[in-house]
Amino acid sequence: MAFKELFTPLKIGVLEVKNRFVVPPMGTNFANPDGTVSEKLIEYLKARARGGWGLITLEIVAVDPRGKAVPNQLGIWDDGFIEGLSKLTSELHRYGATVVLQLHHAGRQTNKAVSGSQPVAPSPLSCPVCREVPRELSPEEIYELVEKFGRAAHRGREANFDAVELHGAHGYLIAQFMSSFSNRRVDEFGGYLFNRLRFPREIIKSIRLQAGADFPVIFRFSADEKMPDGHRLEESKTVARLIEEAGADALHVSMGTYGALQYTVAPSDVPPGYMLSYAEEVKRAVQLPVIAVGRISDPFMAADTVRNKRADLVAWGRQSLTDPETPNKVAAGRLEEIAPCIACNQGCIGNLFDPEKQKATCLVNPFCGRENEMKIIRASTSKKIAVVGGGPAGLMASWIAALRGHDVILYHNEKSPGGQWRIGSLAPAKQDITKAISYYQYMAEKYGVELNFNVEADEELIMSRNPDVVIIATGAKPYKPPIKGIDSPRILMATDVLEGHFQPGDKVLIIGGGLVGCETADFLAQQGYEVTLAEMLEEIASDIQDFVRFFLLKRLREYGVTVEKGIKVEEILDTTVKGVRGEEEIFLGEFDSIILATGATSIRQLQETLKERVPELYTIGDAFSPRKAINAIEEGAWAALKV
Repeated sequence: MAFKELFTPLKIGVLEVKNRFVVPPMGTNFANPDGTVSEKLIEYLKARARGGWGLITLEIVAVDPRGKAVPNQLGIWDDGFIEGLSKLTSELHRYGATVVLQLHHAGRQTNKAVSGSQPVAPSPLSCPVCREVPRELSPEEIYELVEKFGRAAHRGREANFDAVELHGAHGYLIAQFMSSFSNRRVDEFGGYLFNRLRFPREIIKSIRLQAGADFPVIFRFSADEKMPDGHRLEESKTVARLIEEAGADALHVSMGTYGALQYTVAPSDVPPGYMLSYAEEVKRAVQLPVIAVGRISDPFMAADTVRNKRADLVAWGRQSLTDPETPNKVAAGRLEEIAPCIACNQGCIGNLFDPEKQKATCLVNPFCGRENEMKIIRASTSKKIAVVGGGPAGLMASWIAALRGHDVILYHNEKSPGGQWRIGSLAPAKQDITKAISYYQYMAEKYGVELNFNVEADEELIMSRNPDVVIIATGAKPYKPPIKGIDSPRILMATDVLEGHFQPGDKVLIIGGGLVGCETADFLAQQGYEVTLAEMLEEIASDIQDFVRFFLLKRLREYGVTVEKGIKVEEILDTTVKGVRGEEEIFLGEFDSIILATGATSIRQLQETLKERVPELYTIGDAFSPRKAINAIEEGAWAALKV
């Protein structure tokens, strides 16, 4: 077997894990509002257990209600939680998974609205993100929390968990005690590193006393907090040795805090395996098994990691959201069928941070988190389905419909699939999008979709197949705003520039500072163009996920891109552009080329011509309304499940 290293069992303490595939603890917010286990959470984790993951760690579980970090956080602060947690472990054990309970307290990384009281911490220093001054814990309160961790571990064992993981990473309470960034105490819990580690060491001792000496303890920590006075690698190697001495059975090496979450859940701007060197250094410092994490979604990289003894287990994180069947597919050699994580951060961390959603999913895999409501069931009657448009919405709709047993034909007016998404992949740090497009195309071919590229489907062509269903996924085209002089020959569309249809002059003005405008600026500035970006709003890239935005704006600053905010362009003149900022008239300078990134308008002429001619008609994605790929892909999946 090509990946035999990944399927070799490994011991953590007395516990044997069947393979090296790890689902790390990732926030989903799927628990019930009272912190108990929900059916939604069970179905989500069952899909991963069924998919062959050897070790599955349950996301943050609060040992104290005052330590909750998110509204629907799981709890284990009293015995009432044991029944629901037992049901969960029972379901996952059916598939041979090792199930780990992560014990957590947010410390200062929360707020009163979530925890119900003022946050607590080692020192009264506020988190740079939550920005709520915490109350300093007294020594007596610290030892009470130590006992709470111990009792929580005992309940975990009662609920048939195989091990516990202490969340000492990402700036939560245990990490706050460990780090000079957040701990300014001068008593037995502060100052020297050994004192700062007293809290986690006492917790491990309490777990041993209350849950048993043979109950494995995994310790997760940030080897580099990426913050002033925070841990760096050399200190972290000492941390690892002291935690090993305290009795931990394995280490899980991560990175970052709330103030540097762009490194914890890094987007595609950061290279795959970016934390591997940290795990490798920690492994050299201890005798314990080490779990590596950090944009690892390639089985070859994972196998090399284990083979070269850089780490013992590999946490695939967001990849486990994108494809819960990853281990099974690797074992069977079905690599092209693995849905790829593209590190976009839209459905996972992006949804969690969206106050209107607060539930994790996945852009590439909209079934993630909806396992109990979105089920692919064989259709009772096979229908003839025509899908018009081979962008993300059309591709998703076509292969899911074909999988359900329908006869599907897809028309796309370009030589390659992907639509606007393919054009987006041309921008810097966005190449992973091509993996998702290739995956959708492969799945469509596997399930027998008839793919027709370079075909402009009109009403006559579509109706010649006598379809029962037509799904319009024709996408959108760039929008030209009604600005005086907009038809100047110096005007270019951002999509044309990205595709190389037109080459701009050396000095470029981009009108529109949203996703497309900023990515076009990034694309051109990287090639040495002198770029100015003009945006009506007071911020650019406001429609981009925060962590992606962090790296994008960093590059724009480094390239010297000039940003003009709060300006409304009113007229395009021969060599310059006139606009207004407030009441002030502005002339932006002289430019060789002006590029429009001013939004998009739906292409849906077929909707009107076909609505009276086919029994079922669906309009999805940007053809319905220009939005993001995550919306288009989800609508494609739902349409395929309805037909």
